[in-house]
Amino acid sequence: MENKKNIALLIDCDNASAKSIDGVLNELAKYGVTNIRRAYGNWKSSRLKSWEEQLHLQAIMPVQQFDYTKGKNATDGAIIIDAMDILYSKDVDGFALMTSDSDFTPLVMRLLSNGCTVYGFGEKKTPEPFVNACSLFIYTENLEESKPTESVAKVYKKEQLRADTKLVNLLRTSVEQISDDEGWANLATVGQYISNNSSFSPINYGYKKLSDLVRVSDLFHFNKLENKGLYIKDKRD
Repeated sequence: MENKKNIALLIDCDNASAKSIDGVLNELAKYGVTNIRRAYGNWKSSRLKSWEEQLHLQAIMPVQQFDYTKGKNATDGAIIIDAMDILYSKDVDGFALMTSDSDFTPLVMRLLSNGCTVYGFGEKKTPEPFVNACSLFIYTENLEESKPTESVAKVYKKEQLRADTKLVNLLRTSVEQISDDEGWANLATVGQYISNNSSFSPINYGYKKLSDLVRVSDLFHFNKLENKGLYIKDKRD
């Protein structure tokens, strides 16, 4: 059985919505065990009321941070200090940072340089430097629980996927880099290549699997080979 990663989840409650915590934990369960769960903020503030119930339900440890100086965010500093302490004193393979604050970009780069995987979770307003720095980044709006009559996650249709130049270039370049002489590339290997080179997740486009997104985009031919998996080839070839 494959060894699961140990993951530390650090939540910047000043810049994260409690509505998406279930989705974040479910997503992290795909990659490992989230055995360190900490939420940072001033718990005397009414702004964090929505988080209080979640702390108990999800076994998340609250870390109190008073607003010592007006206009200064003590939470950022506490998260950074704790992250470095965990890095050197705990057996962890990865960190999950739940925040929409780009001030954590240097921390992400520091953790990556130590060989840790960094999973980022933030709202769609999150600045690109932080998004791109993470090993994987998912917009939390796509993970929020919705009522039966509504859908939170936007599912991109064929035209929308093909109009996303950045996405199309990422998919085509990844296939090109690992394809054989005839242009065919194993889809699982394509996914791994993308994962190694970007913070891309199909969830941000409304799809749980890369294969579903690729099929809808209609940019590639598909070929399933027995005992070898699914292969794709650029339709321009």
